[in-house]
Amino acid sequence: MNFKLHPTLRNIGIALLVVGIISLVYAFVIADYSHATQHDGIAHAAGDHASEHTDHSAHNKPWAALMVNTFFFLAISLGALFFLAIQYAAQAGWSVGIKRVLEAIAGFLPVPGIVMLIIVISGVLLHKHHIWHWTAEGISDPNSPNYDAIIAGKTPYLNAPFYLFRTVVYIAGWYIFLHFLKKNSYLGDQSNDWNWWRKNWKLSAGFLVFFAITSSTSAWDWIMSIDTHWFSTLFGWYVFAGMFVTSVTVVTLTVLYLKGQNYLSWVNENHLHDLAKFMFAFSIFWTYLWFSQYMLIWYSNIPEEVTYFMPRFTIYKVPFITMLALNFVFPILVIMSRTTKRIGAFVVIAGISILIGHWLDTFNMIMPGTVGENYSFGIAEIGIFLGYAGAFILVVGRNLEKAPLLMKNHPMLLESKHHHI
Repeated sequence: MNFKLHPTLRNIGIALLVVGIISLVYAFVIADYSHATQHDGIAHAAGDHASEHTDHSAHNKPWAALMVNTFFFLAISLGALFFLAIQYAAQAGWSVGIKRVLEAIAGFLPVPGIVMLIIVISGVLLHKHHIWHWTAEGISDPNSPNYDAIIAGKTPYLNAPFYLFRTVVYIAGWYIFLHFLKKNSYLGDQSNDWNWWRKNWKLSAGFLVFFAITSSTSAWDWIMSIDTHWFSTLFGWYVFAGMFVTSVTVVTLTVLYLKGQNYLSWVNENHLHDLAKFMFAFSIFWTYLWFSQYMLIWYSNIPEEVTYFMPRFTIYKVPFITMLALNFVFPILVIMSRTTKRIGAFVVIAGISILIGHWLDTFNMIMPGTVGENYSFGIAEIGIFLGYAGAFILVVGRNLEKAPLLMKNHPMLLESKHHHI
């Protein structure tokens, strides 16, 4: 049975996309111009470094809002691609019935990927924003008043040409693997042999090696380098855990929606139970990594390390504590038991909590180092999110319509249909 996006949902997607575009225009044209005019007068009057820093923070605000939402949706699509590759590499049978959902969600990757590339080019080459402090002029020049010895020591890695090259490699590499995985999968619908499956098995093994490296290095580049003086050896794992649990949650909610619309008749409560187990397990894993990172920094109390958490426990205390509650407490309370993992309503409640919590987590990772005290939950932050949500509905819906939801020639289809635990 082929999927057809409901006209009402399509209209909602279009409406949200329009809201996002209007919010983007407002943030970059109207609000940014107002901030620039106001802070330009203050900076000229005061003529000090603090005023200049405030000006940069205000100017960064729309870019930071765009960055938060871009990375959040990039993580969803990339996590789905990783989950898809895991299923092929592990030769898992239970997930065959939802692989087309994984393909459709992973297929959204080019949208935030292109926007991320635009953000990087605008920052490191065109200097349209100062999200990454290490891109400031003269930061690694000993003769410049902006010289920073710590950042200068990192210039072999943090320099514009190499940074841009890595970004292109990340996005292009992920897309190439996605393209061939989907291409082989669609060919499988037209052929009774299993050569396509063997190709995807080998391709997935290669992707997992590529992903193991690039998921961490991209997190270092795009997020950890915002707070350039600070670093954590756990950061790549921490970002991965948030990425994966967010993606699995979106996959689960999409499966529940399709099931409610009388699609995916072959998916039963055992499939839902497995997906909910991933949601629960990686919520705990994310919390473990968060606590491990925080506890070691708090206990050692080294000034260069605790500076990362100071603004998050003072200026950003409310979103910071809220994020912890939504990402840890709610999943434990709602879907810890076997019974609740099999009830759609409980999974949806936990899923909404996880999505809000990890959006706040992304917000807390990016905003303190880019806008400082100038953060808010306004038109830019919420509006751009809604725009991305609208684009996600339209693109994923179109991807689901491209091929039958059931991979009829998959060698493990029968195992998936009769999956029980």
